[in-house]
Amino acid sequence: MKILVIGSGAREHAIVTALQRSPEVAEVIAAPGNPGMALTATCLPGVSDVTDSSAVIAAARDHAVDLVVIGPEAPLVAGVADQVRAAGFACFGPSAAAAQLEGSKAFAKEIMASAEVPTARAYVCGNADELGNAMDATGAPS
Repeated sequence: MKILVIGSGAREHAIVTALQRSPEVAEVIAAPGNPGMALTATCLPGVSDVTDSSAVIAAARDHAVDLVVIGPEAPLVAGVADQVRAAGFACFGPSAAAAQLEGSKAFAKEIMASAEVPTARAYVCGNADELGNAMDATGAPS
């Protein structure tokens, strides 16, 4: 199996390392990757914008990968996993709709409140008046 890992951070480095341990994985490619990943994987530094689904899909096609793994939050929220799937590639990563839970703390709090999941109280403030009201409700730190 040939796998394309999207990202360049520590999370993606750990994913690359773990995937390379599998006897079913023939090659791991990282886009854009980083110098540490380049020691054991093929890196594609030309894929510098991981939110550019066209570039990710082109890399997947150019390298005939079997699976795309998306690590960072930004491309997931931008819908790259959705576009990769639509292009016919298997993809590990949530849809843009599901990624909102991680990408928007306000959205996550709304979902938890609607499902009555216990969580810390939170206020979303868009202006000084809302901030003042939130401070009045909770009290300033002492």
